[in-house]
Amino acid sequence: MSSGQEVGQIFGDGTGPATALLRSPIVLISTIALWAMNVALFKYFHIDYVAILTGRSSGSNSKGKNETMQQQQSHNIAEGKASAARHRDASHNNASPPSSLKMLSSPVRLDKESESDGELGHPIVPPVTSEVTARRLLILATFLFALLQAITYFWIEVMGQSALGAIFSFYAAAFFFMSLPLQSTRWIRVAVKTVLIRALELLKPRCYGNMKPVPFIDVFFADAMCSLSKVFFDWGMLMHLAWHYPRPVPHSTQSIVIPSAVAAIPYIIRARQCIIMYTIGGIKNDPNKKDHALNALKYCSSLFPICLSAYQKTLPSKEEADSLEFYLVVLMTINSLYCFYWDVVMDWGMMHNPTAVLEQACVSSTIAGAELEAVSSPNKKEEAVHCGHKCLRPKLRFGFGISIGIFTLDFILRMSWLLRFYESMIFPSVDVYILTTELLEVFRRSIWNLLRVEWEKIKTSRSSFATSIKTDIEDDPDRAPFLPRTEMTTMRS
Repeated sequence: MSSGQEVGQIFGDGTGPATALLRSPIVLISTIALWAMNVALFKYFHIDYVAILTGRSSGSNSKGKNETMQQQQSHNIAEGKASAARHRDASHNNASPPSSLKMLSSPVRLDKESESDGELGHPIVPPVTSEVTARRLLILATFLFALLQAITYFWIEVMGQSALGAIFSFYAAAFFFMSLPLQSTRWIRVAVKTVLIRALELLKPRCYGNMKPVPFIDVFFADAMCSLSKVFFDWGMLMHLAWHYPRPVPHSTQSIVIPSAVAAIPYIIRARQCIIMYTIGGIKNDPNKKDHALNALKYCSSLFPICLSAYQKTLPSKEEADSLEFYLVVLMTINSLYCFYWDVVMDWGMMHNPTAVLEQACVSSTIAGAELEAVSSPNKKEEAVHCGHKCLRPKLRFGFGISIGIFTLDFILRMSWLLRFYESMIFPSVDVYILTTELLEVFRRSIWNLLRVEWEKIKTSRSSFATSIKTDIEDDPDRAPFLPRTEMTTMRS
C-alpha cells in the first residue's frame, strides 16, 4: 500500500449517518424493522414461523397448556366449593359474601405466574409475555434510531468528538436500556439471549464421531449473517481503529486484511455447515449429499470477490487496481447468478420442472376465447390462465403474484453491485453508496425470508404427512392408502 494513502481514503471519510462507523447500526436497526415486516406477513398468511424455526410443534404445546389450564381451573373450583361449604353458616349471618365466594365470582389467573402470588383466585392481570410481535419490533427500531441520532448529534456536533466515541456510546446506551429489569422490555432480553445462543452455536465444534445435523434455525441465522457481511466489515474496522486509539491507524496492509477477514466470517461459517451436512450425508449414504457440497461451493464463491477486492485496495497505484476490475466483475457475476439460481431452486423449491410452463402454455394456447369460457372446472380455468404457476411450484402460500414479485426483486437486488459503475453519478460519496447497498441487501434478505420459511413449512408438512402414513401402515396394514403416490401428492398440494 502506498505510504501516502490514508485509511479514510480506503474506507471512505464522508460525514453524516453514512460514515463507515455509523452506517452499521443503521443497517442493524433497519434489519429489526424489516423482521417486523416478516413477522406481520407470516401471521397474515398463517405461517407458524416460530414452530418452523425451532422445529417444535405449536399444536402439542398449546394442547399441553390447555390441559394444564383446565386442571388448574378444576382445582380452583373444587377449592372454592369446599371453602364455601365451610363458611356457609358464617355467610348466612353476614351481609357480604365470604372471600371464597368472591374468588369464584371473580376471574382467576390461570397462568404460571399465579402460583407465585401465594393465593389462587388473584384478579386477572394481563401477563407481560416474551412474544416478539411486529408492533414491538417497530417500536424498538424507532427508539434505537432516535437514540442513535441523539447520541451522534450530542457527541459529534455538541462535544466535537469523533464518530468512534459516538458509536461506542450508542452501543453502551442500547446495552444499558436492554439490561434494565423492566417487564415491558423482557421480550428484548429474551430475544437478545436467543440471538447470542444461536451465534455461539455456530461456533460450536462438531467432532467427526459425534456429528449432528445442523438445525434449520442455525442455517437460517447464518444466512442472515451473510447479508450483514459489510456490517462485519465495519465492525472489523471499528476494532482496528479502537485498538490503535488515540493513535492514528498506521499505513499497513492490516488496515485492509483485518476488516475483510471479519467480513468473510459469515460465509466461512455457512460453508462449514454445508461441509458438516455433506459429511453426515456420506455417513448415512444420503443420495442428495452432493447438494451440500454445491452449496458450500456457492458460499466459497462469495469469498473470492472479497479477497480480490481487498487485494485491489493494497495496490500502490490506481492503474494496477483498475487492471483487476474485469476479473472482479466476472467473479461477482458468477456469484450473483449462482446464488440466484440456488435461491429459486433449492431455498424456495421452485422451477424443479421448468418445462412444465411450456407444456402448460401449449395447453393454454389451445383454449381460446369461447373455449376458455366453456371450461366448466374453475381449477382448469385457473391453470389455463396462470400457466406460470406450475413453473414455480404447485403450492404457493403467498400467492402467485407476490411470489413472482419476490422472484423478480431478488434477481434485481442480487445484481445491485452494478451500481458501482454509476456511483459518481448517483451517490454523493462512497459512504452513501455503501450504505445504500447494505440496506438493499438486508431488504433482499427480508423478502427472501418469506419464501424460504414457506418452503421449509411445505417440506416439514410433507415429511410429517409421510411419517404419519408410514406409522399408520405399520400399526394397521389395512389402513394403507389405496391412492397411488402421485395422486396423494397432488391432493396434498
